Amino acid sequence: MPTSVIFDVGHVLYDWNPRILYERLFDDEQALDVFLDTVATKDWHFQHDAGRPFAETSAELSARHPEHAAMIALWGPRFSEQIPGPMPGMVALVDELDAGGVPLFAITNFSGEFFAPFRAREAAMFDRFRDIVVSGDEKLVKPDAAIFRLALDRFGLRADQAFFIDDNAANVAGASALGIRSHLFRDAATLRSELVGLGLIR
Repeated sequence: MPTSVIFDVGHVLYDWNPRILYERLFDDEQALDVFLDTVATKDWHFQHDAGRPFAETSAELSARHPEHAAMIALWGPRFSEQIPGPMPGMVALVDELDAGGVPLFAITNFSGEFFAPFRAREAAMFDRFRDIVVSGDEKLVKPDAAIFRLALDRFGLRADQAFFIDDNAANVAGASALGIRSHLFRDAATLRSELVGLGLIR
């Protein structure tokens, strides 16, 4: 049975939505939709998770969309403002696991340069974690098997000792293929039920 829990961060521990920042900066909702759907897209942002510096990606994007250069420039410095807070029920669940002495880890697709200030802001949460593998630092992204192998090695865990939680089905499948028991996250209550079933919380 698993003895340690490995969390994803975005949409599991914390909500993330670029609109939360940019709806305060755009006066026109249609212009906001165009910006997020065709300029500063999630596909563009994924480059940061893979390790590309924001200085490079923003310069390229601004060259293609000079009319949006000022808004593009804010993505990196104000990235933490796209993350409004924890997902419902997850702070209490992490507290419960930590109080029970369950070792906590994380693997996150996240820009290394964006994660550092966010981690500092959320130290009350992340200080409970023994280690966090950040894709942007490693230049490896989920669901690549390499990032899971790196994490297990760094965490000092065998695959059968880990319970992995992610909201992305491809990431769950990638971890499961390596023998890591995995959970496709929907909400804290459903996750808690499985953790009880595994004996990780009572």
